[in-house]
Amino acid sequence: MNKYFFKILFISFSFLGCASKTKEAIVTTKENELVDYFADNGFGNAVAIVQHPAGIYHKGITYVAYQGALEDPYVASYNHTTKEWKGPFKAGISEMGKDPNRKKKIDNHGKPAILIDDAGYIHIAFGGHGGTPDNGENPLGNHHYGKNLHAVSKKPLNISEWETLDNISVFGTYSQFVKMDNGDMYLFYRHGAHRSNWVYQKSTDNGRTFGEPVSFLKHKRQQNIEAEDSWYPWVSKGNGDDIIVAFDYHICRDNKNAQDTRGHIPERHNLYYMVFNTKTCVWKNVKNEPLEMPLTKEMADKKTLVREIAEDWTFQGVTDVDPNGNPQVCILVGPDVGEKRSGPKRIKHFRWDGKRWLKSENKDLPRGNGDLEVKSATEVSIYLEHVTSDDVGEISRWDSFDGGKSFKKSTVFLSRKNSSFVISSLIDNAHPDARIIVAQKEDGTDFRKMYLIGDNGPIQRLKKESEILNKKTNN
Repeated sequence: MNKYFFKILFISFSFLGCASKTKEAIVTTKENELVDYFADNGFGNAVAIVQHPAGIYHKGITYVAYQGALEDPYVASYNHTTKEWKGPFKAGISEMGKDPNRKKKIDNHGKPAILIDDAGYIHIAFGGHGGTPDNGENPLGNHHYGKNLHAVSKKPLNISEWETLDNISVFGTYSQFVKMDNGDMYLFYRHGAHRSNWVYQKSTDNGRTFGEPVSFLKHKRQQNIEAEDSWYPWVSKGNGDDIIVAFDYHICRDNKNAQDTRGHIPERHNLYYMVFNTKTCVWKNVKNEPLEMPLTKEMADKKTLVREIAEDWTFQGVTDVDPNGNPQVCILVGPDVGEKRSGPKRIKHFRWDGKRWLKSENKDLPRGNGDLEVKSATEVSIYLEHVTSDDVGEISRWDSFDGGKSFKKSTVFLSRKNSSFVISSLIDNAHPDARIIVAQKEDGTDFRKMYLIGDNGPIQRLKKESEILNKKTNN
């Protein structure tokens, strides 16, 4: 009888030991659980193509910036050698997103653009939608909301501590940074709300001081209709000393006007392209003809037009150049359906062959927004977000090897059922594993999961590190 007693006792202890190990394994698995997103506190349209760059690859690390809770800017980093994530850290405090009584809950115009200067300090511009009358008179336009701000890391290549400097105009929105090979920094933005000039401010001392705003696109009253000329450019570094610009025209109608009963609507038309030589300070068109600045609508139509798009509506041009400096341009185009929004927009591609603009007749590209990477006159890729016919949100790359005559989907980086995405422009100097920043839009919440996407899909992170909203303190 003692023999059976000890046998039962041994089995009981063995079972308890196995149960303990199983529980320990479950705990270990949860502790080490990986997810595809690096943060869950993206807010609203947390990134966009227009506010750019939103990410930079520098000395083995990719730095990303996005709009987080209360529309404040957040910055995170990923070390491609050690596979270590840091952040996200709050890099500043936006004046938007703090009013609980505001009719429009999320403004979305003050998303951060990021740049690293030659001394290694990290800069972001954020928080503006034209400023308010409390900020004083806007000499180059009108007011709306928020305050354009400039924050800098307190230490080189360190995202944990930031200070806000008072050295740029508070009236900015749609901030876009460009750094030239000689270290000069350019901050492009619209100097106010819709009825404002587009300007740049230049710094030659790593962003410690900036020159006064210089206008390059002019707003002005129309003479024949009740509206003003307005613009939406996208600015990027070209080859050598060039800065390249793709832009479309916004006819900023009065809320009450005799021409269109819809009043002020987001109506944009046409596609334009021009170049700024930062060494000579001369603006020119694609034919190397000099342009008088700031550019007016009449001169833009005469000298810089890529394609007249008079009936349909346009949105978000992007551009890149091949090694010979010949540009390619993409823009979204959709029909005017008589509503306050256009019908669905599809991306259109144009290429300058040295003598004329060639329009791609390819109809394979799906609806969705994207950015452009030009490797040669014939080889071009478009990184695109879109929703498939079976309601799957998808981030993919579409390649052309015939100068845009045809595109074919080559890679799907991320897909999610019953979701859609907003994306950044391509990351500056991108590492192959981290080309674009993505925010996932899900029903029922204004918060977004944030992804860093590259050739191998999303870069994973420990779930316990990615769940920022569940933490009691949010850096």
